[in-house]
Amino acid sequence: MGAAAQLEDPEAIFSFSDIPGFPTLMAPGQTGRISAGKIGSTELLALEGRFHLYEGHSPEAVAFPVRVMQELGIQTLILSNAAGGINPHFSPGDIMILTDHINLTGQNALVGPNEEAWGVRFPDMSQAYDRPLSRMAEKAAATLGISIQKGIYAGLLGPSLETPAETRYLRTIGADAVGFSTVHETLVAVHAGMRVLGLSLITNVHDPNHPQPLTSDQVILAGKASASTLATLIRETFAAYDLHGIL
Repeated sequence: MGAAAQLEDPEAIFSFSDIPGFPTLMAPGQTGRISAGKIGSTELLALEGRFHLYEGHSPEAVAFPVRVMQELGIQTLILSNAAGGINPHFSPGDIMILTDHINLTGQNALVGPNEEAWGVRFPDMSQAYDRPLSRMAEKAAATLGISIQKGIYAGLLGPSLETPAETRYLRTIGADAVGFSTVHETLVAVHAGMRVLGLSLITNVHDPNHPQPLTSDQVILAGKASASTLATLIRETFAAYDLHGIL
């Protein structure tokens, strides 16, 4: 999403492939790098790229970078994604602050023996997305004159896109946007005791009554068109408030 470009004086850049244990990056349009730097006085790590269940990765592998950040002492996590709009009041290019999510992947990165040093067996998810962080992002958006949406993100397995019937179902259960990422990183981050801010860049809006074909190339192009706005919002959020974390 271009957040790494907002870093001042990057101190180090690593390729995912240089880091032991990192899965192989397969998603199109992602560079697969970690940059370290600052925004103002805030020290940050920015990950350019992520892993997905539809690529064949396990939920644990998808969330592995969050575990690495936990071991490094990271306490604040900003997750950004490209998502399809389900809410008919959304428009392509909108930025949605996640207020909650619905995990429809049928999997959970916390299944299996619990590592007590990492977190409790049954983490509370009633406020998975940190409300003070969300308010900070809203204030930053107002300062920049960026229109912000708020809503619920539905995480699907993928990689097939939604049918019109599935879109109607997602609307019925309260989803405002849909995508193939974010939920497992959030589950692990909450388990790790991190504060999480989720931001979705709406690349298209599904109309189940008038469905239009959509390709991954169209999604990537739409994401790139608005990525600088999202990156600027993240920068303003960190510049205005004394946070320490990872983009």
